[in-house]
Amino acid sequence: MTTQRLPFPVPDERAHHFVGQYADMHNLVEDLVVAVMHSLIAVEIVLRDRVPGAGKKPLQQLIKQGADTGILTARQAEYLDYGRQIRNGMAHGKTTHAAMPPAMAVPLVTTSFAIVSELCAAPAE
Repeated sequence: MTTQRLPFPVPDERAHHFVGQYADMHNLVEDLVVAVMHSLIAVEIVLRDRVPGAGKKPLQQLIKQGADTGILTARQAEYLDYGRQIRNGMAHGKTTHAAMPPAMAVPLVTTSFAIVSELCAAPAE
């Protein structure tokens, strides 16, 4: 199995805040993709508990219903739907590799964390 690597663009001088050298960004990005997948699973579990009549609805419908009922903001729903598309591509074999820069992954993870925290803190209706 060959590991696909990100191309080497001109390194951003701010990268030293995260890693010692640009090549080490691969490890950071790989971990963030895993974090995105796990955070989406956590959101789906919480949405199933909080969205009325969730049953076995797919995540796409849970996100839409969450936004329609005010459980999610439009921005949260947008981030979650983008993450859902990536997750589905990987889960169904359409995508075998996902390269996600920190600027994309971090908002997905932090949005997921915020949603889970807020919904778990709020009393169930």
